[in-house]
Amino acid sequence: MSETVIEKVDNDGMVRLTINRPKALNALNSEVLAALEAQLVELESHPTLRGVVITGAGEKSFVAGADITEMRDKTPEEARAFASQALRTIKRLETLPVPVVALVNGFCLGGGCELALACDWAVASDNAVFGQPEVLLGVIPGFGGTQRLPRRVGPAMAIDLVTTGRKIDAQEALRIGLVNRVMPQAELENYVEELTKQLKGNGPQSVRGAKQAVHDGMDQDLDSALALETSLFAFCFAGDEQKEGMAAFVEKRKANF
Repeated sequence: MSETVIEKVDNDGMVRLTINRPKALNALNSEVLAALEAQLVELESHPTLRGVVITGAGEKSFVAGADITEMRDKTPEEARAFASQALRTIKRLETLPVPVVALVNGFCLGGGCELALACDWAVASDNAVFGQPEVLLGVIPGFGGTQRLPRRVGPAMAIDLVTTGRKIDAQEALRIGLVNRVMPQAELENYVEELTKQLKGNGPQSVRGAKQAVHDGMDQDLDSALALETSLFAFCFAGDEQKEGMAAFVEKRKANF
């Protein structure tokens, strides 16, 4: 089994995936993408999955980008295949039914930024650096950056970043909405512990339903999206989770999900 992606599962149904190529600043190559996709396929049917955290090994880099050494001599056909592999893998991450959080430490550039964009939200250490610098290499983002970035930060800021290739620090990433929180690197682990507690205290099926409503509704007109929300809301009343949650509220106790 490849050690380029390390999976850690705890007893609360939280899974941590760590891109493990620290000497290469965790750059994405075909081996990493294949290992990540294989683990995501397994997670899709994980019976007690509550959330996924993805990060990079070491303190210098989340993912510094795609592996340029591997890419430099590719033909157009090979480049298309490489991008397709990355897009397929990242889409699996994006469509996991549970919350997916990018824990960004250090460099989050190119393919790394595109990986973070596929997560539901991102938390960054104060040393994090973001950017889509592909134009500096004579190419454009190929792992979804031209599409997910404007959906996250707006088209004007996205065009700014993808056409200049400039890098931004964690505070600017927070200001434009690329990340949700910024904190000292030493506090990232505490955040994960708190997140685990929060998700464990919520109804697992309602968390999945809430994510589905947001993700699926974004690609629909408002009326259709509201109808989807209503259907998912009503579905909550078909199981024991809603009964336990509301009984606990009335009885002034903690719900046991």
